[in-house]
Parts: sequence; structure tokens; C-alpha cells
Amino acid sequence: MLGRRSRFGYPEFVTSRLRLCLLAPNQADLMVAFRRSNRDYLKPWEPLRTEAFYTSAYWEQQHSDARGEYHDGVSLRLSVLPRDEDRVIGVCSFTNIVRGTFQSCHLGYALGEKWQGQGIMQEALQPAIDHVFNRMQLHRIMANYMPHNAKSGNLLNRLGFRIEGRAAAFLKIDGQWQDHILTSLINPAHL
Repeated sequence: MLGRRSRFGYPEFVTSRLRLCLLAPNQADLMVAFRRSNRDYLKPWEPLRTEAFYTSAYWEQQHSDARGEYHDGVSLRLSVLPRDEDRVIGVCSFTNIVRGTFQSCHLGYALGEKWQGQGIMQEALQPAIDHVFNRMQLHRIMANYMPHNAKSGNLLNRLGFRIEGRAAAFLKIDGQWQDHILTSLINPAHL
């Protein structure tokens, strides 16, 4: 990671190739373009989406909600962009943040088809994970992937996530209940 910045109280991370940030509501068209251009590619890995999911109105509200959720401490929803371009190429989200004795969250991510196989998501996730552990002081990040999604499993392994088990019919993906491999990463400061 080259640097961490903050714009208007929201985290922003810059690496050699990427910029990660919370998009503003008036940047909804950037997400719409990403979602529409990768609709077919991402379909097997995501829940069924309504047509509203691919509209500016939907993403204006989502970006507004994401900013409120960050301030409330319940999520961090980042868009991944090329460092010097205003074009979304992926997303990563730390959601379902629970404090108290748990101090944990769930990680989800998606990367556009043409950006696959270049180490982009690993480069994006590393500063975000560092922020979640060091700034937000979470203890554990949980991530789940379908057994046939080798790319996701390999990515999580490279990031240090460890397999904890397998859950049958865990999440409804593309209209079907799918088994998932359960993984987690513990804050190294807590080991």
C-alpha cells in the first residue's frame, strides 16, 4: 500500500495501481456501468438481482446508505477503481460488523471480468483489511466461498484466511442454495 487518505471523513486507500473509496451518491453511474458490464459474468457468484439493481436511483441510495453505515460503524463498503481513473472495476465490503465480545465482520468482494488474474483483488483487499484491523480494531474477518470457486479460495488463502469448515446450503446464490467453505482471518495483533 502506498498511502491512506481520508476524504470528507471517509477512508480512501491508494496502492500502486488502485484507489479504494466509498463512492458518493452522485457517482452512482460509475457503479451502474460496472454492474451492467459485468452482469452475466458475476451472475453465478451473486444473489439474484432485480432490474432496479442496475439503475442509478438504486446506487444513489446504496452509496448514501454506505456512508451512513460507515459512520454508524456497521459496514465499510469500498469501490475499487484504477488509481487515476473514475471507473469502478470491483468492490469489497466489510459488513455485518458486530462489536461487543465478537468484534467481527463478513467480507464480500467482486471483480470485473477483464481484471481477473492480475492480482487486483489481493492488492485492493490488503489495505482494506489493514484498516479494518488497525483503525476499526476488529478481531476477526469472515469470508465464505462456494467450493467450486477456486479463484476465491486461492485469493483468501493468499491473504492468510484459514478454512474453518463447510456449511451446507449456506447462501442462496443465483437462485440456488449453495454450500460454502467458511474461512476467517484473525487480527495478527490479537494472536
